[in-house]
Amino acid sequence: MPNGFLPISQQELIQDGISQPDFVYVSGDAYVDHSSFGTAIICRLLQSRGYSVALICQPDWRDPKSVQIYGEPRLGFLVSSGNMDSMVNHYTVAKKRRHQDAYSPGGAIGKRPDYAVIVYCNLIRQTYKRTPIIIGGIEASLRRLSHYDYWSDKVRRSILLDSGADLISYGMGEHSIPEIADALASGLDIRDITYIDGTVYKTRDEESIYDAIRLPDFEQVRSDKRQYACSFAIQHENTDPFQAKRLYEAYDGKLFVVQNPPAKPLTTQEMDDIYALPFMRAYHPSYEKDGGIPALSEIKFSLTSNRGCFGDCNFCALTFHEGRIVQARSHKSILEEAKTCLKDPDFKGYIHDVGGPTAEFRRPACDKQLLGGACKNRRCLYPQPCPNLKVDHSDYLSLLRKLRALPGVKKVFVRSGFRFDYLLADKDRTFLRELCEYHVSGQLRVAPEHISDNVLSKMGKPSVNVYNAFCREFEKMNEKLGKDQYIVPYLMSSHPGSTMKDAIALAEYIRDLGYMPEQVQDFYPTPGTISTCMYYTGLDPTTMRGGEISTCMYYTGLDPTTMRGGDPSTMQKVYVPRDPHEKAMQRALIQYRDPKNYTLVKEALLREGRGDLIGFGDKFLIPPREPRPHDKKDRKKGTGKSIPKRKKRGAV
Repeated sequence: MPNGFLPISQQELIQDGISQPDFVYVSGDAYVDHSSFGTAIICRLLQSRGYSVALICQPDWRDPKSVQIYGEPRLGFLVSSGNMDSMVNHYTVAKKRRHQDAYSPGGAIGKRPDYAVIVYCNLIRQTYKRTPIIIGGIEASLRRLSHYDYWSDKVRRSILLDSGADLISYGMGEHSIPEIADALASGLDIRDITYIDGTVYKTRDEESIYDAIRLPDFEQVRSDKRQYACSFAIQHENTDPFQAKRLYEAYDGKLFVVQNPPAKPLTTQEMDDIYALPFMRAYHPSYEKDGGIPALSEIKFSLTSNRGCFGDCNFCALTFHEGRIVQARSHKSILEEAKTCLKDPDFKGYIHDVGGPTAEFRRPACDKQLLGGACKNRRCLYPQPCPNLKVDHSDYLSLLRKLRALPGVKKVFVRSGFRFDYLLADKDRTFLRELCEYHVSGQLRVAPEHISDNVLSKMGKPSVNVYNAFCREFEKMNEKLGKDQYIVPYLMSSHPGSTMKDAIALAEYIRDLGYMPEQVQDFYPTPGTISTCMYYTGLDPTTMRGGEISTCMYYTGLDPTTMRGGDPSTMQKVYVPRDPHEKAMQRALIQYRDPKNYTLVKEALLREGRGDLIGFGDKFLIPPREPRPHDKKDRKKGTGKSIPKRKKRGAV
């Protein structure tokens, strides 16, 4: 590697002295050799095991020759859409085309196709009919079994079938990919690699599938939403690597897609070894002329501390991808990476983040998870923290102190997902004090998501009373420290369960807060989440979990739809705002102060019989008439710092 990077062209491959690479990695992202990019981790990991890897980044999907630049790899192709699902990368929740792709040179859009994994694999298959293809990454991982696809508004087959690939490596892949590589290198046929945890394979021999739960057939879940919700509930019960059973589903009764149990969590030493690989921490030099890769700037000076999340929010796919068991790097490993940042000429003294899916999680939720995994039918934080939850910020606090003490570090920010309910469960307020004193710069972003308990229950989030209590604690601590700092809440509109009444209640909450969010996230139905299952089916699959359906199926061999407690008809119905106009009104209510939302807000209020919120004064949302053009120019969006002190910040 003359320039330190892995080869992305035939010329660079020759310079590395490689005539035929063991693997060719096809990615929908440009090549960034940084540990925050899955492509870089997998390629560097294979390299550390003695395998040669060449990359084809963002090939022209209209030209079969674009995936032939190295010829046939010795062992196989690895294919990923990149760090994001290609459809989320391309489209807003309103299904409008985005104008920028942060993972492409210069942020240019159009460098990858829709459904990138399927397109790339079919492109490869046009030339290489029998060469093994292993797919992975977020797009393949969350589409590993039949799934609802929001963009086409239908249930699609497993991506393994539509892509023509041989194997899926789901989850993070650091255990499964080296095992697959070793199996192929030993001469094993790809069709015989059916035993590796964290993989999905296909077979026509049902008798060869052992110790497994048969899910409803694809034809059933495609035509019957209750069967779809039943299948999803069973899948969600089987996401824990210590307890999960093998799952499979049939297609036309002849072809079977089999999901092996998830791979075991990484140990601290394994994580340290991965993050110690020789990453260049930069994008490939060939992208410099195009303006570089925007996504790198967001994470270049951020430090990954952990993986996994026992928060288990319904709208989040982490349970299906990284899992609920938290895995953490050692302090030594993180400090070594921080020292590498210090040597970078672009480093200005600010570490932008230290965390992961949830910043302060540095160990599994309880001692049981270390040995037996996460509970199937019980959550760690919802609806209240589990009595067995180990609440302890001391390790994370110690890490932050060490990072602050490094010569050349001016400030260490905490910007990852932050669980205020977990912080409140800690009776020791030392972490909150040091968070406010050292790790917040004016505004702390947290994610209550909503304030209606009706909606929060469908999100798997704690009651609004918990958020209000945190806001009071945060304000009290800042008053004690003499700091003027504010909470900026992330809010979501149109989540399953959210009625117009709930949306108006949220608007009233924001009114009392004296704050108008500049950004609002409409609920985005993406594969692999409970909330997406609710959106498609109108049913809450978690209300069937108490019957332990999968266990009953496994031991009795009976169809769960014939059993009380396992009958999909027992699932609770959920109100789902699907109409685009209603969704627009719910979103507008959150930003009711914005003059361009006036018409939608007024329509929503009148429709719900809430004309009492139209008038002049602090208790009203909008005035009786639409602001005139010169009024609109004077109305400015609020920021966190504009919150008036007439009320407790964050309290209803």
